[in-house]
Amino acid sequence: MKLKLLTWVLAPTLVLTAGTAHAQEAVGPDMAFVFNTLLFLIMGMVVMFMAAGFAMLEAGSVRSKNAATICLKNITLYAIASIMVWLIGYNVIYGGSEGGWIGTLTPWSADDSEALTTGYSASSDWFFQMVFVATAASIVSGTLAERIRLWPFFLFTALLTGLIYPIQASWEWGGGWLDSRYGFSDFAGSTLVHATGGWAALAGAIALGPRKGKYTTDGKIVTFHGSSMPLATLGVFILWLGWFGFNGGSQLALGSVDDAISVSNIFVNTNTAAASGVITVVVLCTLLKGKIDLPMVLNGAIGGLVAITAEPLMPQVWQAAMIGAVGGGLIFLATPLLEAARIDDVVGAIPAHLVCGIWGTIVVPFTNPDATFVGQGVGIVANAVFVFAVSFIAWMLLKYTIGIRASEEDEDSGLDNAELGQPGYPEFTPGQQAPALAE
Repeated sequence: MKLKLLTWVLAPTLVLTAGTAHAQEAVGPDMAFVFNTLLFLIMGMVVMFMAAGFAMLEAGSVRSKNAATICLKNITLYAIASIMVWLIGYNVIYGGSEGGWIGTLTPWSADDSEALTTGYSASSDWFFQMVFVATAASIVSGTLAERIRLWPFFLFTALLTGLIYPIQASWEWGGGWLDSRYGFSDFAGSTLVHATGGWAALAGAIALGPRKGKYTTDGKIVTFHGSSMPLATLGVFILWLGWFGFNGGSQLALGSVDDAISVSNIFVNTNTAAASGVITVVVLCTLLKGKIDLPMVLNGAIGGLVAITAEPLMPQVWQAAMIGAVGGGLIFLATPLLEAARIDDVVGAIPAHLVCGIWGTIVVPFTNPDATFVGQGVGIVANAVFVFAVSFIAWMLLKYTIGIRASEEDEDSGLDNAELGQPGYPEFTPGQQAPALAE
């Protein structure tokens, strides 16, 4: 009995040892296919969970009277992104020719006829790419909270996820002109995902205007406190977790020892950049403001994460810390500048995703010798001009046709009541308390 037990305990170790030795010699195409597909599926699920992170961050950052609306926006935008990437988005990104400007406007369908040559299942790749598109749409949601009407936002989300994001992503990830002519490098999307969401959000914020009472006639800035800082903090922790899938999955392979090492290094650099962003904001707030601003610290984490996203593989750990620290510093500088410009960004998404996205992209040549400052600059400018221009035109068309802003009465009472007819927090909404139980 003892011999059988010892054999049962040691057998897996012996098998794993033999298997490891064999794997170090060569990994067959079948096994590489399985591990690559598994990477896409698991990392895609982790990135999908970022939708919950954005929802919680935004729900905690808005006032109680708008919490349910922000939750509805986030689950619906994810659904819209899922459908639009299937209908046209995926093939717009990957259906074009080398050096081209746009792919094909056709629905996606799985093609695994040459599965082992491709190296992963078609559906796993589609899923992983789709959740990236949803992330960009989530950025816009937070900036425009508390005064944007639902259906105009949904229509813009369909345009963003079906065309705006896919077209500019095709220029790099689809082998388009930015990739072939300029060698633009954006590993996981500091520009292609985060700055895209940031430019679309900035255009919407300008077209929409600030929340009622945010800026007074005598130039004062009124602080609107969010409904739940614990909820917002939870949202950032979820996003931090999701970023391991975001950056780690962008290695796009796990079928070799080198790929496994690369994914592990990406995790470390991603975590380090986020931590440095947090510490930088905490120190700056302490030294220059006297009190630590929690929402700004939360954005410090996101700023560090966004900054490292353009190149999370090549930096040494100290370089990742530096990149994240600068991201945190940019949050501290850009947030008051945005307020001074009277651009109302409820969750601070523009400093975190746009400003830090540009920083992360421009710094890539410091750690990646294959990238150039010219190529990075061209990519940043092309993304900015295209995304901001098309987004601003779309927002203005919506504004002067169906309207994009809630009425003053609806803004006062809260969009939960105006758009949904039910509050997110009935205990804190006048007239919505549950009736007392009869004795």
